Amino acid sequence: MIWSKEEKYTRTEIENIQWERLKKQIHYAYESLAPYRKKMEEQKIRPEDIKTLKDIHKLPFVVKDDFRKEYPFGMFAVPRKAVRRIHASSGTTGKPTVVGYTKEDLKNWSEQVARIAAMGGATEEDTAQIAFGYGMFTGALGLHYGLEHIGADVIPVSSGNTEKQLLFLRDFETTVLVATPSYALYIAERMEENGYQKKDFRLRFGLVGGEALSEKMRVELEERWEADFTQNYGMSELNGPGVSGECLMKNGMHINEDHFYAEIIDPETLEVLDEGEEGELVITCLTKEAIPLLRYRTGDITRLTKEPCDCGRNFLRMAPLHGRTDDMLVIRGVNLFPSQIETALENFDEIGAHYEIEVRRVNHLDVMTIKVELIDFKLLDSFGELERVKKEIKQKIRSVTGLDSQIRLLAPRSLERFEGKARRVKDFRE
Repeated sequence: MIWSKEEKYTRTEIENIQWERLKKQIHYAYESLAPYRKKMEEQKIRPEDIKTLKDIHKLPFVVKDDFRKEYPFGMFAVPRKAVRRIHASSGTTGKPTVVGYTKEDLKNWSEQVARIAAMGGATEEDTAQIAFGYGMFTGALGLHYGLEHIGADVIPVSSGNTEKQLLFLRDFETTVLVATPSYALYIAERMEENGYQKKDFRLRFGLVGGEALSEKMRVELEERWEADFTQNYGMSELNGPGVSGECLMKNGMHINEDHFYAEIIDPETLEVLDEGEEGELVITCLTKEAIPLLRYRTGDITRLTKEPCDCGRNFLRMAPLHGRTDDMLVIRGVNLFPSQIETALENFDEIGAHYEIEVRRVNHLDVMTIKVELIDFKLLDSFGELERVKKEIKQKIRSVTGLDSQIRLLAPRSLERFEGKARRVKDFRE
């Protein structure tokens, strides 16, 4: 289902809208947001210096630390009386990132998420169960209002209490599940452990976010639930969910380009990269009122393509995230993204989608241990098969990363499960 006419605009129509909105947003940010005006003045840039859409590269970047420096409301371009909602990040690595929404922001956000939900198969006939945590996190309320905007029934269960999740999934005849991929998989595991049958459920679609969805995990989710699972992307600074999402072709996440302008930069040189090249995603918000972000460095590694999609949408697509600039590990002088390990592990049918990376320093050397779960308990009885699988995984990881590692094969369902974002890395080095 294509939710809005904008999704079928031609590239020329899309870029014309982006240019008209960008011009207004640059003037608005310059006049209304003192921290950004200061950035522009330091680079000797004025709004009238931006004469085409491509000139956007002349503008300064905004980073998460700007929000922390201006905590709590210094990044707001509107008076507090114009703000209708406030969200904030957890602040686990410093002061929380505080974001605000005007009435118009909330309307646009609902429209953006409605498109994403429709891309993933949701319709007004659906009953959607939200298994994200409600609160300051934008994910739950973002999907909640977007799905209601479509006309779907919404069950705001929140995260946790997996037994009740299963009860409501069955008894309320839920057709759409909203969760992180790892929690959706955990609910499926508990479904089987508790003796439920797939015929007891009517689930048709899963809309997952909050963490990357690997193809291995998607296959496992779809097999267990007998439903389609698509991923979507966003972050609180950019509204929340609704920046982009997969259609049922599952071939990249369509960006809502009438609201967001996307670039890919080299995170080291900060140069803009060509279409198809992998680098850091930079997003400019074209319609936000409360916080008119220009060239926000997301820290997420991906690539973009304008190739037409079979679904009929013409919006730019971003590839599944390949890691973050801030989750990169340096092991024995080699830069490593956890997603590289995940990619290597997808080649093995003997193991499941859950994994864990441990890094320790032993005798002044970095030692990386990869823990993975076996699919079948029977493999534990065959020493020869275990050694073969360990050897092949070790060789594959070496070929992908250039690093040696220790491999631990564990019994099924022995790694920790998470109700929110999965934590895959444990770094015990000082």
